[in-house]
Amino acid sequence: MKRRVLLSLAFASFAATAADAPNTLSATEKAEGWQLLFDGQSIADWRASDAPGTFSVREGMIIVKGPRSHLFYLGSVANHDFKNFELKVDLMTFPHANSGVYFHTQWQEAGWPSKGYEVQVNNTHSDPSRTGGLWGVVDYPEVTAPDGEWQTMTIRVEGMHVVTRINGKLIVDYTQEAHPPRAKGLEERLLAHGTFALQGHDPGSETHFRNIKVKVLD
Repeated sequence: MKRRVLLSLAFASFAATAADAPNTLSATEKAEGWQLLFDGQSIADWRASDAPGTFSVREGMIIVKGPRSHLFYLGSVANHDFKNFELKVDLMTFPHANSGVYFHTQWQEAGWPSKGYEVQVNNTHSDPSRTGGLWGVVDYPEVTAPDGEWQTMTIRVEGMHVVTRINGKLIVDYTQEAHPPRAKGLEERLLAHGTFALQGHDPGSETHFRNIKVKVLD
């Protein structure tokens, strides 16, 4: 009896560990339509602008550290063209790091992405816009988690409605109006359709990403 209990506990522990393994999908997630955009081993489905060396893969993570560059998803999921979706990303910032997750954007060879929105990743950088806000549109002023800890960002877009969460906490609930005012240089921060991109902001910023998964919504 004791041996049977121990075996049951060992199996339960193994199952829980397998379900929680980074860069994998649980049976429930697969049934719900989630798909991985990063397998933990390669960024072959992604393409970097400006300075490709800013991005590397180590121990199941995308490491972002180096000069300005943006890593665009150009893989086969939804033909890298998303409109209504839910995106989940695990991220970890390091002191004074600045990064971001773009959506409804498109590939460009250099510069800051002109199309789509950037969800800010920043807990201690000098920029006052913090993690989870829509940079330059709906900025968020509070630190969501300390540097050096994993946090989960969720971005959900349906029509003209954008919701972002960090570790389940609501950060932004925004509905884009028909002709939204935009600051100079941000005129194309608009909802449309497109791909995702990770931002490498500057040589002093280091951010890690993993568990990048998306569910396409009807």
